Amino acid sequence: MQCPSCKDVSLVNAEREAIEIDYCPNCHGIWLDRGELDKIIERSVSDAMGPGAAHREQHVQKPHKQKRNLITELFDF
Repeated sequence: MQCPSCKDVSLVNAEREAIEIDYCPNCHGIWLDRGELDKIIERSVSDAMGPGAAHREQHVQKPHKQKRNLITELFDF
């Protein structure tokens, strides 16, 4: 499939955490098929709302380095 923005560049297919992601190596645009964004949102919410998430946030100091979440893992090309 060709990039809708660049027109002459083919999209690259990558699979991250069982979700297929099409991206353009030229403009770094990302395209998802039907239902894939819903999967990403569901996983992000379930990761954030894991058992005791609210309790952990109150008592754990945040590290100085930014923690990578599901979305940064998926779209790290």
